[in-house]
Amino acid sequence: MQAYTSYPSNLPILSKVAGAYKSWHSFVPSIPRFSRYTLGTKIDFLFSETVELILTASYTERSEKLLVIDKAGQKLDSLKFFLQVAWELKALDNKKYLTVSYPLSEVGKMLGGWRKQLQKETPVR
Repeated sequence: MQAYTSYPSNLPILSKVAGAYKSWHSFVPSIPRFSRYTLGTKIDFLFSETVELILTASYTERSEKLLVIDKAGQKLDSLKFFLQVAWELKALDNKKYLTVSYPLSEVGKMLGGWRKQLQKETPVR
């Protein structure tokens, strides 16, 4: 049976971040217990916040979209920071860290491109 996924088709960034989250979610059980319920919970929360802000940005009016995208970028930066801390503490091995962090780096580039496009299209007040 194939899993049902219905992301807005005009938002590849959402698919990318959801894919990274699915990878992260599969790694959680292998994280040492002392990190799983502290750092792991923090990372999971930041993933949720990032996905929610990207989804919110897709439905937000153009005049307010830039603000939401900036917030998503801030959450994404925090997420990448805490993932790096987890890797440095050896809660994630190199392969798992790269599996999650590489797509997040691409998400950052996509957010930057989205932001740049909006800045070009939106007149300054």
